[in-house]
Amino acid sequence: MSPAFWGGKRVLLTGHTGFKGAWAAIWLARLGAKVTGLALPPEQRPNLFELAGVSELADTHYVDLRNAEAVEAALSARQFDLVLHMAAQAIVRTSVEDPVGTFAANVMGTAHLLQALRAQPALQGVLVVTSDKVYLNADTGRPFREDDALGGKDPYSASKAATEIVVQSFAKSYFDGDGVAVGTARGGNVIGGGDFSRDRLVADIVRAARMGEAVVLRHPEATRPWQHVLDCLAGYFRHLEALATDPAAPRALNFGPRPGGPAVSVGELASLGVEALGGRPWRHEPDTNSIEAKALSIDASLAKQALGFESRLDAPEAVALTMDWYRRQAQGEAALGLCEAQIAAYEGRP
Repeated sequence: MSPAFWGGKRVLLTGHTGFKGAWAAIWLARLGAKVTGLALPPEQRPNLFELAGVSELADTHYVDLRNAEAVEAALSARQFDLVLHMAAQAIVRTSVEDPVGTFAANVMGTAHLLQALRAQPALQGVLVVTSDKVYLNADTGRPFREDDALGGKDPYSASKAATEIVVQSFAKSYFDGDGVAVGTARGGNVIGGGDFSRDRLVADIVRAARMGEAVVLRHPEATRPWQHVLDCLAGYFRHLEALATDPAAPRALNFGPRPGGPAVSVGELASLGVEALGGRPWRHEPDTNSIEAKALSIDASLAKQALGFESRLDAPEAVALTMDWYRRQAQGEAALGLCEAQIAAYEGRP
């Protein structure tokens, strides 16, 4: 990532009130970008957006992307160079409870945003964040590549696969002709300090440890492409920079652990987290009604080939960094300072 590239860039960041979006806003502000954030208000407390004072770092507008007129109004008086679209309904079990709302937020919300962006005269690149779950998954454990078939048996996965198709259609129909590159980023399962969301493994581990309880796991044997939030965001930033400057940049890219790294199960990650926080051992309560895939792995080698980018942190390092954030935050250290210190240390890694 080049501060010379990002300095002064007018960046529209959606979803900046969420965990990953808040980290993105903090890092983009550090790089010298002028960040405008569009999002719903935070869903729960505590949350990183408020703990780190992200509203002081980004020009914040509370907008529901499901409302096309509100999106148009929010963008009409502003011009942007770059767009990083991260706003989404991102919880699988919530999607099962509210499938229509999930499709409305993830599919139509993206369509509304892209439609509004057609009027942006200075636009250089747009990156829409989807998911590692966009692929048609037969639970074989084979790492998915960017040219694999899209699909999804739960509403969240299906909504993200559909979002990929929406993005491709807008790109080919409108943006390509104007020289604006629009791409998608398919990130792995992200962990990091400041995630207090419902139904997220690390957040559940932290809550249980702070309450002196054992975290409950539904599928301890399931494997996921765990990735620290800084690795994931670094990939997104590098991809967006490439879209804006290199006509040959791939439009769709996977971002996940380094190719060839070991698969880490839910139980193994939970054990690392519990040990780091001094919590009680996790316990297993099977969920026989779950439709989540047991095995999920993505091949991120194309990002290395095309962008020279790969993750710097393996799963144990990512867990250690994550739990150190929560431990120090619980001891009274400021959330923004913790984020900035971890970003600085990450930037200094070889």
